[in-house]
Amino acid sequence: MKPHEKHRAEARHALIFDIVTVSSSRFKMMHSGSEYKDESGDLAARLILEAGHTAGNRTLLPDEKVMIRRVVQDFLKSGAHVLVLIGGTGVSPSDVTVETVVPFFEKELAGFGELLRSISYQTIGSAAILTRATAGTAKGKLIVCLPGSPEGVETALRSFISEFPHIVSIAGGHIVSIAGGFDTGNPAGRANSENHLTKH
Repeated sequence: MKPHEKHRAEARHALIFDIVTVSSSRFKMMHSGSEYKDESGDLAARLILEAGHTAGNRTLLPDEKVMIRRVVQDFLKSGAHVLVLIGGTGVSPSDVTVETVVPFFEKELAGFGELLRSISYQTIGSAAILTRATAGTAKGKLIVCLPGSPEGVETALRSFISEFPHIVSIAGGHIVSIAGGFDTGNPAGRANSENHLTKH
């Protein structure tokens, strides 16, 4: 068994997800008492449950940095493992989710957004560059910023949710990470990794 496969097998399998939909238009409708739908948030909750996890708190927020920042702070103090923020990842002046959330990251997972855009390119072409979707870890938890469209949410979660327990376990220090392709959790792996690195 390869190191990453071993780590995946050892990782916590059932996680608690908090879901935040960031949409000023829906937030105004909610507060005015108008009927509205949160299709992307509903889809995220369903995919989380289908993957064997728990959908925890659901929140609807406007595109306002102060409110987004507060919900991230609350999540980091909670017992939830993953925060999914939906919306506000585009290039409109009102899209502020990414720049509000990234400062909380201790480790940014640049590959998340890169792979999502690459997968999306296969279906929507060059328009895939318009999403700034990203993910990162903080205080042993995972935070992901997804596009607001149901298609973007489905692509991201179906593609990556199987890796989330692995990420949370490593971020929380429950599993030692892999460096340079070697399992640094055992002395032989550490020695091989160090020898490999000193040759480059």
